[in-house]
Amino acid sequence: MQKLFLSIDKLSTWAGQAFSWLIVALTLQICWEVFSRYVLGAPNAWSLDVMIMLYGTLFMMAGAYTLSKNGHVRGDVLYGFFQPRTQATLDLLLYLAFFIPGVIALTYAGYYYAADSWRIDEHSNMTAGGPPVYPFKAVIPIAGAFLLLQGLVEIARCVICLRDGDWPSRVRDVEEVDVDKLKQMVQGEHRTDLPAGEDHR
Repeated sequence: MQKLFLSIDKLSTWAGQAFSWLIVALTLQICWEVFSRYVLGAPNAWSLDVMIMLYGTLFMMAGAYTLSKNGHVRGDVLYGFFQPRTQATLDLLLYLAFFIPGVIALTYAGYYYAADSWRIDEHSNMTAGGPPVYPFKAVIPIAGAFLLLQGLVEIARCVICLRDGDWPSRVRDVEEVDVDKLKQMVQGEHRTDLPAGEDHR
């Protein structure tokens, strides 16, 4: 079971890392548009559409990756003090009540939304002769499917944590901050502040 979880984590990680290259494309596209507009005096009408689609695709396809790294925003100030089983109980309730229904609705509606766009050969109406938007809309159900798959893994992790009392392992990735080392430093400072002879637990 753990191998299956880690395989899905790796799939989400691969998708997130692959689509992260859109940041480079978006940066180059913005630089080119600024150069075209202010140096060449030839702005491109389609530029804003392309920027929105690149950023939107990156944002949507990073969802499962972020979930696989347990990186979505939550009330960490309180959550971090809970025991693993309490954390798992809270997570499981929220996944079942909000996450799964919401992501299923996103994927289901997104599929028909994208299908209609492909059927009518939809183009952006923000500018005359705008670029096609149906490839961008096709990302919605794809991102929803990735997110749903990763969400099911997270639900299974909650169940295992409730059974075993500890969280199963995850696929590690590069972090901006060494979180474990930072926690050790904070705990170490807290313990040195305690009066001599006081129980440090």
